[in-house]
Amino acid sequence: MKALLLLAKAAIGFVWFILIFNIFHPFPGNSAIALYIMTAFLFIMHGLQMLIFIGAFGDKITMSRWEKWSILVFGIFALLDIRRKHMM
Repeated sequence: MKALLLLAKAAIGFVWFILIFNIFHPFPGNSAIALYIMTAFLFIMHGLQMLIFIGAFGDKITMSRWEKWSILVFGIFALLDIRRKHMM
Protein backbone atom coordinates (compact mmCIF):
# COMPACT_ATOMS: atom_id res chain seq x y z
CA MET A 1 0.00 0.00 0.00
CA LYS A 2 2.84 2.36 0.85
CA ALA A 3 4.44 1.82 -2.55
CA LEU A 4 1.15 2.51 -4.32
CA LEU A 5 0.70 5.75 -2.39
CA LEU A 6 4.21 6.80 -3.35
CA LEU A 7 3.51 6.00 -7.00
CA ALA A 8 0.23 7.93 -6.90
CA LYS A 9 1.94 10.93 -5.28
CA ALA A 10 4.59 10.85 -8.00
CA ALA A 11 1.85 10.85 -10.66
CA ILE A 12 0.08 13.81 -9.04
CA GLY A 13 3.42 15.59 -8.71
CA PHE A 14 3.96 15.13 -12.45
CA VAL A 15 0.48 16.53 -13.16
CA TRP A 16 1.25 19.59 -11.01
CA PHE A 17 4.57 20.00 -12.86
CA ILE A 18 2.78 20.06 -16.23
CA LEU A 19 0.12 22.46 -14.97
CA ILE A 20 2.64 24.88 -13.47
CA PHE A 21 4.91 24.60 -16.52
CA ASN A 22 1.92 25.64 -18.64
CA ILE A 23 1.56 28.83 -16.59
CA PHE A 24 5.13 29.95 -17.31
CA HIS A 25 5.45 28.52 -20.84
CA PRO A 26 1.95 28.05 -22.31
CA PHE A 27 1.30 25.18 -24.65
CA PRO A 28 0.05 26.12 -28.13
CA GLY A 29 -3.62 26.46 -29.06
CA ASN A 30 -6.59 25.66 -26.87
CA SER A 31 -4.65 23.18 -24.76
CA ALA A 32 -3.23 26.03 -22.65
CA ILE A 33 -6.73 27.27 -21.83
CA ALA A 34 -7.84 23.76 -20.89
CA LEU A 35 -4.81 23.36 -18.63
CA TYR A 36 -5.51 26.72 -16.96
CA ILE A 37 -9.02 25.51 -16.15
CA MET A 38 -7.66 22.19 -14.85
CA THR A 39 -5.12 24.03 -12.68
CA ALA A 40 -7.81 26.16 -11.07
CA PHE A 41 -10.11 23.17 -10.57
CA LEU A 42 -7.38 21.00 -9.02
CA PHE A 43 -6.23 23.82 -6.73
CA ILE A 44 -9.79 24.55 -5.55
CA MET A 45 -10.66 20.88 -4.97
CA HIS A 46 -7.48 20.10 -3.06
CA GLY A 47 -7.88 23.33 -1.09
CA LEU A 48 -11.39 22.29 -0.08
CA GLN A 49 -10.11 18.86 0.94
CA MET A 50 -7.44 20.49 3.09
CA LEU A 51 -9.89 22.88 4.76
CA ILE A 52 -12.49 20.18 5.42
CA PHE A 53 -9.98 17.67 6.79
CA ILE A 54 -8.23 20.19 9.03
CA GLY A 55 -11.61 21.50 10.19
CA ALA A 56 -12.85 18.02 11.03
CA PHE A 57 -9.71 16.43 12.46
CA GLY A 58 -7.30 19.30 13.17
CA ASP A 59 -7.92 19.26 16.90
CA LYS A 60 -8.05 15.45 17.18
CA ILE A 61 -4.68 14.56 15.65
CA THR A 62 -1.41 16.44 15.58
CA MET A 63 -0.18 16.93 12.04
CA SER A 64 3.05 18.53 10.96
CA ARG A 65 3.02 21.60 8.78
CA TRP A 66 4.13 19.50 5.79
CA GLU A 67 1.25 17.05 6.28
CA LYS A 68 -1.24 19.91 6.18
CA TRP A 69 0.23 21.37 3.00
CA SER A 70 0.68 17.96 1.39
CA ILE A 71 -3.11 17.66 1.30
CA LEU A 72 -3.17 20.72 -0.96
CA VAL A 73 -0.57 19.17 -3.27
CA PHE A 74 -1.49 15.47 -3.28
CA GLY A 75 -5.18 15.50 -2.32
CA ILE A 76 -6.73 12.18 -1.36
CA PHE A 77 -3.40 10.37 -1.54
CA ALA A 78 -2.01 12.57 1.24
CA LEU A 79 -5.18 11.94 3.25
CA LEU A 80 -4.73 8.19 2.87
CA ASP A 81 -1.12 8.51 4.00
CA ILE A 82 -2.14 10.62 7.03
CA ARG A 83 -4.85 8.09 7.90
CA ARG A 84 -2.33 5.27 7.68
CA LYS A 85 0.11 7.15 9.91
CA HIS A 86 -2.23 8.58 12.59
CA MET A 87 -5.46 6.61 12.62
CA MET A 88 -4.50 2.97 12.21
